Amino acid sequence: MSFALSDASRAAIDREVAKYPEGQAVSAVMAGLRIAQEQNGWLSPEAIEAVALHLNIPPMAAMEVATFYNMYDVKPVGRWKITVCTNLPCALSGGEQAAEYVKEKLGIGFNETTADGRFTLKEGECMGVCGDAPAIIVNNTRLCSWMSREKIDALLDELK
Repeated sequence: MSFALSDASRAAIDREVAKYPEGQAVSAVMAGLRIAQEQNGWLSPEAIEAVALHLNIPPMAAMEVATFYNMYDVKPVGRWKITVCTNLPCALSGGEQAAEYVKEKLGIGFNETTADGRFTLKEGECMGVCGDAPAIIVNNTRLCSWMSREKIDALLDELK
């Protein structure tokens, strides 16, 4: 498997690097990984290495970040990554029930992808909207609050 950062991805990473003092390119590793993931759909070992090489940091430094944070996908995911918060405040406000309902609707468990490759289901930690629980994030970018069964149905219908 091979991976190369596109010109657009390299330029976007360079814009992130420019936000930090000279010699601190490592500070842009999170943004660089996000950009590579947007380009590739997930972070293969080759994509992680490409980011590290572009930032002139050890590949292991980028790998440590990619494997620590749950917003990075180091295995292929479906077109729509659904992350349900099951941290304590959300769990106490229906997060566990919302997660079970999504599992039932999609026919998959956490860390699984539907057979058609459209949905991957993830369990998430705090999303910072405890008062809006239960919460779901779609593809790390779209936060959905107060996710009742009806709202989950509407979301899944919209994403099909």
